[in-house]
Amino acid sequence: MGFADAYLLKAGLRKALIDPAPHTDLKITVTIPVYNESGLERCLDSLFQCSCGTGTDDPAGFHAEVLIMINAPSEAPGTILEQNRITLEETRRWIEAHPHPSIDFHVWLDHSFIKKEAGVGMARKILMDEAVRRFNMLERPGGIIASMDADAIVQSNYLEALVQHFQRSDSAGRIIASSGPDGCAVRFEHPLVGGPGNSFSDEEFSPEIYRAITQYELHLRYYLQSVRITGYPYAYHMVGSAFAVRSDIYCMEGGMNRRTGGEDFYFIQKVAQRGHFSQCNSTCVVPSPRPSDRVPFGTGPVVSKLMKSEDVLKTYNSRPFVMLKRLFEGIINTGNLNEKTPEPLKSFLVEQQFDAALEEIRSNSASSEAFRKRFWRWFNMFRILKFIHFARERGYPDVPVGEAASELLRMIDPENLGIPAVGYDLKKLLLIFRMLDVR
Repeated sequence: MGFADAYLLKAGLRKALIDPAPHTDLKITVTIPVYNESGLERCLDSLFQCSCGTGTDDPAGFHAEVLIMINAPSEAPGTILEQNRITLEETRRWIEAHPHPSIDFHVWLDHSFIKKEAGVGMARKILMDEAVRRFNMLERPGGIIASMDADAIVQSNYLEALVQHFQRSDSAGRIIASSGPDGCAVRFEHPLVGGPGNSFSDEEFSPEIYRAITQYELHLRYYLQSVRITGYPYAYHMVGSAFAVRSDIYCMEGGMNRRTGGEDFYFIQKVAQRGHFSQCNSTCVVPSPRPSDRVPFGTGPVVSKLMKSEDVLKTYNSRPFVMLKRLFEGIINTGNLNEKTPEPLKSFLVEQQFDAALEEIRSNSASSEAFRKRFWRWFNMFRILKFIHFARERGYPDVPVGEAASELLRMIDPENLGIPAVGYDLKKLLLIFRMLDVR
């Protein structure tokens, strides 16, 4: 019986999509959902340039698969359905013209999605389920499933870096896949300039787009660092184009959800809370900064909104995070709630029935380690974000992202040791926060 048989029987949405058996050395599968996309070839070109070890005849070599699902609901506008068909034909021609010794590319068109489930979550699930099915045929629970977006590109060491990140060796040098992480977030960096100054992306965008994406990425990194200063231990970037998970863990956590947006946030947080998630900084994904309406929220919609006005992007106020930091320090150190809890945190805890939850956590924890695990499972990223929104409506409104980021840097490094003072320069602030994320 394969490790994923039960999962596929219970939760699989499609029968096998690929007829030929997987290569015996298959170790990583990249999944790419595609919707109304005209630039997929750049993504595929970057993957084609990836190396899979030192060669197929070398023990260090491995095999990879790239699964591409071009999708839309059946009632989508005719222009979108036509673009999908064009993309399908272009991708088939690209695959035929790009035989790779260690990477197999597969593409499908699916316009059968019903309206309430149509979206990136559904497409990701179908692809990831197929990846699981392939690894199940090899009885390889440690097989890696990587998630990408059609408008992102990767560094040439992307596949090797992920395989190495998930591998662990024993004293004899033998790979022990089960001792590696459950999953990982992959370092990502949006392009901030065009041309020669743009590390390895050759696309050119308008100054307005670069200005918008600088603010949005700074917001993402500011938010992550703000959560981390509270003491929450499972804070990672949750970007659909930049994460990977082990096949057996994917099954244990019920697979990808079918949300039309935010599917990455919910899935990654579930895996991260297991306690064995990590950050892969040895390679980089470059997501596109372009405006888009493909998803209800995220990069594309934010960039579109910022381009329509000269307004600066506003982000969460830092003070509610400080409230959580003090609350968590007290709870983790003493197991008790501080009687001087300030508003609006005090009201939020009452609304969330925190006293009852804390008592239940205590009564079911035989050790301090068990207490912490249960506590963080209750006060997770979802509840943290819920409180930040709660505080926003009760006297802690959003502030310009440059102002918020500068204030957080002063809190992280109050003596300004090792972190240069850059004021509100958005690009310099972003570069500093990028360094904080990988240190």
